[in-house]
Amino acid sequence: MNIGAKPTIKFDRGICNDFSAASSREWLVTNGIGGYASGTVAGCSTRRYHGILLAALKPPVGRTQLVGALDEAINCTGTCYELSAHEWASGALAPQGFRFIESFHLEGTIPTWVYALGDARLQKQIWMRQGENTTYIRYTLLATSSPIQFQAKALVNYRDFHGSTHAGDWRMRVEPVAHGVRVIAYDGAVPFYLKSVEASALPQHIWYHDCFFRLERERGLDDHEDHLFTGQFSASLEAGNSLTFVFTTKEGAILDGEFALAEQKSREAGLLDLAAKSFAAADADSFAGLPGQLILAADQFNVHRPLPNDPHGHSIIAGYHWFGDWGRDTMISLPGLLLTSGRTDLARDILLAFAQFVDGGMLPNNFPDSGGPPEYNTIDAALWYFEATRQYIEETHDLRALKELFPILNGIIEAHVAGTRYNIHADPEDGLLYGGGPGVQLTWMDAKVGDWVVTPRTGKPVEINALWINALETTAQFARTLRLPATRFETLAAVAKSSFQKFWNQDHNCLYDVIDSPGIGNDASLRPNQILAVSLPVSPLTQEQQESVVNVCERELLTPVGLRSLCRLDSRYVAHYCGGPRERDAAYHQGTVWGWLLGPFALAHFRVYQDKSQARRFLESQAKAISSYGLGTLAEIYDADAPYKPTGCIAQAWTVAELLRAWKLLS
Repeated sequence: MNIGAKPTIKFDRGICNDFSAASSREWLVTNGIGGYASGTVAGCSTRRYHGILLAALKPPVGRTQLVGALDEAINCTGTCYELSAHEWASGALAPQGFRFIESFHLEGTIPTWVYALGDARLQKQIWMRQGENTTYIRYTLLATSSPIQFQAKALVNYRDFHGSTHAGDWRMRVEPVAHGVRVIAYDGAVPFYLKSVEASALPQHIWYHDCFFRLERERGLDDHEDHLFTGQFSASLEAGNSLTFVFTTKEGAILDGEFALAEQKSREAGLLDLAAKSFAAADADSFAGLPGQLILAADQFNVHRPLPNDPHGHSIIAGYHWFGDWGRDTMISLPGLLLTSGRTDLARDILLAFAQFVDGGMLPNNFPDSGGPPEYNTIDAALWYFEATRQYIEETHDLRALKELFPILNGIIEAHVAGTRYNIHADPEDGLLYGGGPGVQLTWMDAKVGDWVVTPRTGKPVEINALWINALETTAQFARTLRLPATRFETLAAVAKSSFQKFWNQDHNCLYDVIDSPGIGNDASLRPNQILAVSLPVSPLTQEQQESVVNVCERELLTPVGLRSLCRLDSRYVAHYCGGPRERDAAYHQGTVWGWLLGPFALAHFRVYQDKSQARRFLESQAKAISSYGLGTLAEIYDADAPYKPTGCIAQAWTVAELLRAWKLLS
């Protein structure tokens, strides 16, 4: 497939009319400021995170569900068809509008349904306007023997997207305005608007109680809530005509659905064209199997984050539905999301933006959803910052940015040599990085349940030191490029590279996961972190050791969709990621497959065996996974045993990023 071609994810009645199949496939549209709309092919919300308008009131966070659903009823030649679908806490499934879906497909990122209603065919599309908390729902009557009568009920809310509403006697203010209604949830709440030029609107105030979320029950969380019916919309629709609803926090939002749709399609075409130019430098035939859909998926993670001295700053959302912008995830994802797709300007903006947040040689782990100061509790975000910068400079040769960033990078290294938070420091005896302590989890394997740190990894973790060596080598190269002294970095790198042999586990011909761990010594847990010691540009291993690491990871950890986080023979291995919060966190890094690691594995395999075709084949199964779970995108994690059920976030930045990056590099 040409990367610039329009991809197709399409289902017929076999999927659409099967509630189990249709409700397990989720769509996502985003607005570039952290807000989104999401739901299922069936039209039934299965998560608290589903809804028509989840607005980012403090971009890119402050995400708030404002519109939960739009319930449509169509009168066609005397027969009434209800198109919506709801599960209720009582166990009822009503209405069952999925029975009328003839087909579903993604047009770019735009979910598109066609309903068969007698002799009428009605198309429905949903998208968001970039830079606004505005969702459009557009209906087009494709064919009919007579006009149809269209009615819709808007069900709204006003709650944090992690929460749920149990209304009690809550009364919102619902007021008529031109072309619709305005809703004010309470004094001080942000007003939002439900509008349509083509339909008449009648304000309502009726609570619908006990909407059921089956996936929240599976996750051991509050599984039902209430929605407020606030607006009754009515219209007559003739063949060839369209009707658009606009749900927004912007009073003056564009109401012209045709214009807004054309604007969104043009934007997506531009993204694909830009990516095609980026890939043109490589052999186009090498990318015949790459879904162009993933270029559009990559765009969904890029968000606007205003900064004190840069109101046009940018960041990267780690995953949908529930993650914000995290330092580690941003730096791992930046090359694949932005450099691969030709968006080097955004990559530069993000690198410079995060430079403002470096503190004590550390990058923030995350920015709280509620706003407030960032949290510094990660050992690897700053190290991934070097790798993201290296790839950006390699792609762009941007010496101006390098001159601006070099003092920041130098400062990070010196802070690590001197020592910073959480006992993070370079051991003066061997030059390797040490970090951690009781009650903290600093690496990407960061699950914690109460006071229980599931994988503490205190000591000298293997991937942290592979990243440390690469950071030192990168900074030395940057110094030479800028005609600055490089001896300091070269010396530190040489000592660390020599000491890295301490990680070699002679008994198993692979690497220890952590060395010098208090009370443990050397941790021989077979985990995938060691693959980075081969996949990163500078490997401190011999060629024979690199080959052995790749072979062990392939034999014990590789699946079609990623690498297991723990070997199956380990007594702590958990095959399925399921249950309540404690059970899920206990499984998160104890076997669960992580999709993002497939990219480093494929690159490590190529480094050892120099077979690009074989290395790309490792990526193909994951590239085909865009038609299940999160449609057009890639999941965060998968069960550790076959059939490797996708779970966790439906769209994860570093999974998409690393597949794209590896695919392009393997050209």
